[in-house]
Amino acid sequence: AEMAAARLSATENRLVSLPLSRIRVIMKSSPEVSSINQDALFLTAKATELFVQYLATYSYKHGRGKEKNALTYTDLSHTAEECETFQFLADILPKKILASKYLKMLEKEKRDGEVREDNDEGEEEEDEDEA
Repeated sequence: AEMAAARLSATENRLVSLPLSRIRVIMKSSPEVSSINQDALFLTAKATELFVQYLATYSYKHGRGKEKNALTYTDLSHTAEECETFQFLADILPKKILASKYLKMLEKEKRDGEVREDNDEGEEEEDEDEA
């Protein structure tokens, strides 16, 4: 039985480009997962591989990298932003922005947050006065 399992995993490794050991580590990082069936591991790896191929192909076809015969990060982030199917990846593939622009955004968020907090405190004080 061990030899059959070894032969199976060698065959599976040829059918999947992603390393099964890494996929297993990622799957085990979930607290709900206690044990991983070999078939489930293989199917997860294959599905992941097919998904990455689909994302790359879609991004290439709909991106500007085609002009240079290349797939770019911008193509991927544009796909994540524009295509409904891939919008769940928007946080993982954000549009590239300059660090200076990002720092300004953070500063603005911080200022807006402080303004909101001040307003909330003012409202609470008014409620107390009315009571």
